[in-house]
Amino acid sequence: MAFNLAMYPVSYVAQFNPAAGTWDEQWFQADSITLAELSAMDDAKRAEVYAQRNRFPLPLVNYTTQYALGCFEGMKAYPHKDGSLSIFRPDRNAKRFYDSMKGLYAPPFPEDLYLKASVEFLKRNRELGYVPAYDPAWEKDNFAGASAVYVRPFMYSEGAIGIGSSKAPYVIICGTTVSSYFKGANSKAVITDRIRATPKGTGWIKCASNYVVSSLAKKEAEEAGFMEVIFLDATDRKYIEEGSSCNIFFRLKSGELVTPALGDTILPGITRSSAIDIARGEGVKVTERKISIQEVAKKCVECFVTGTAAGVTPIESVTWKGKEYVFNGRKPGELGAKIQAILKGTQYGSVEDSRGWNLTV
Repeated sequence: MAFNLAMYPVSYVAQFNPAAGTWDEQWFQADSITLAELSAMDDAKRAEVYAQRNRFPLPLVNYTTQYALGCFEGMKAYPHKDGSLSIFRPDRNAKRFYDSMKGLYAPPFPEDLYLKASVEFLKRNRELGYVPAYDPAWEKDNFAGASAVYVRPFMYSEGAIGIGSSKAPYVIICGTTVSSYFKGANSKAVITDRIRATPKGTGWIKCASNYVVSSLAKKEAEEAGFMEVIFLDATDRKYIEEGSSCNIFFRLKSGELVTPALGDTILPGITRSSAIDIARGEGVKVTERKISIQEVAKKCVECFVTGTAAGVTPIESVTWKGKEYVFNGRKPGELGAKIQAILKGTQYGSVEDSRGWNLTV
């Protein structure tokens, strides 16, 4: 399933009112078709419903459509065995979205409003059946292929033309059901010559423009037979930064777990932060610092990437300048698997949420 355009019927839209200094909120319900009714339709009719749900009465020409001046979030809500639904660390998404909009010189969306709207979004769509039911079979592979609700809040500029900053942005929240993100016969990664982010740029903001280069590099990697692409820093061209849409970790022969230190070129991933906390809770030495591709080639015994979509996904090898460096005999590493089991178990409620990360809807 992964990502798809099978959008839920109810969406949230708010626009900043510069004169009043407030956000004007609206709910858009494209239809009242339940999931059961939708599932009974033929493919053509179902496609018509999804197409209608993906239409919004918003300005066509603006800073977002013309110049990619916009940002977004990605978070998931997880069904539990007892029938409840929880969002994983939405307060962190709310803070990052606030920071992203502020970084783009747009009026930032209040964190409390973000949380309130996200919860209400899930409640309204759940009433129409649009939440996957918990499946005990998911436990067999530590929820690697489990379904969840993917919630996508994003900023969209008011109508505008010419280089400028948004003064009256919209914030939209929509969503769909998703499952595992990475698909393919291997989990190989390759170092790209492309540059994702530069110092004093927007690498730390979850903005739309960052993903153009990532999309191109990932496409090139996939055409060459790799699952993922890895970016090096723009200045020295030797330090690992991140993947196409995920942060990255390396376990060294010494047992140390290393992930690139945050700066203005690396996105502060929420799954990244969670993986660090879990690893330290298991007694692992975790270091956030620069790590060169040369050090990875000599000392790395396990590699994995993290993200809302990726979860904790093992990387079997990294290819650099035509040479492949294989980790752990191409098998998922023990540490990454343990972090994945605790992370996913917490998200789906099979492991006690001792850190208070879940917000029940």
